[in-house]
Amino acid sequence: MTDTKDLAGRVVLVTGASRGLGYAAAKNAASRGAHVIAVARTVGGLEDLDDDIQALGSATTLVPMDLTDGEAIDRLGAAIFERWGQLDGLIGNAGALGVLSPLPHVAPKDFANVFAVNVEANYRLIRSLDLLLRQSDSGRAVFISSGAALSAKPYWGLYAASKAALDAMVKAYAGEMAITEVKANIFYPGQVRTAMRAKAMPGEDPKTLPSPDEVAPRIVDLVSPAYDRTGMRVDVLKGEEPL
Repeated sequence: MTDTKDLAGRVVLVTGASRGLGYAAAKNAASRGAHVIAVARTVGGLEDLDDDIQALGSATTLVPMDLTDGEAIDRLGAAIFERWGQLDGLIGNAGALGVLSPLPHVAPKDFANVFAVNVEANYRLIRSLDLLLRQSDSGRAVFISSGAALSAKPYWGLYAASKAALDAMVKAYAGEMAITEVKANIFYPGQVRTAMRAKAMPGEDPKTLPSPDEVAPRIVDLVSPAYDRTGMRVDVLKGEEPL
């Protein structure tokens, strides 16, 4: 979509950056010149990412953190303000599948955890980082959702409901940002060779699926200053349409 260094000098935060799509998106953003703030629970995965990004000649800031800790997200926003004064891109990638189960059989703790990660954590990120995105000349936020939000197939009710809530929340936020330079969008990656996909579809041959590295550039395109649409659902299989 854009020049290969379209993110030069920009600061991009990626959640769920220790593996899968988040890892690949962080690497891609770094390869395009961004300083990446990499957030995840798994320290080892973050350290591997740091090695890969240094090999690209770029820099990263590692933030080992559980996104269900809302106060930690608030502290992260304050720390970004102190160091950079703004944030140019937010990739809200971290997600939880939960259990695939008849809805009446879903345990309350599983329900609460999936909504904590897929919905509440992203709300807390928006709450903490909104003013920082506004300080950028072209703040961009993209959140990774799923076609499950629309299909809501049997046994997928928990995950589908959480992603539908995320879509609705981002649609509202995009509308609120209409008179600013901030753009907020949703990305549907389709079927990707990730650990979450393997958990959901254990009998599937992963070699039939695209790798995270193949999909990640499409995600990172949405935090480039060149991408000026907002309130969109960008589906890797079906194209773009308004949320």
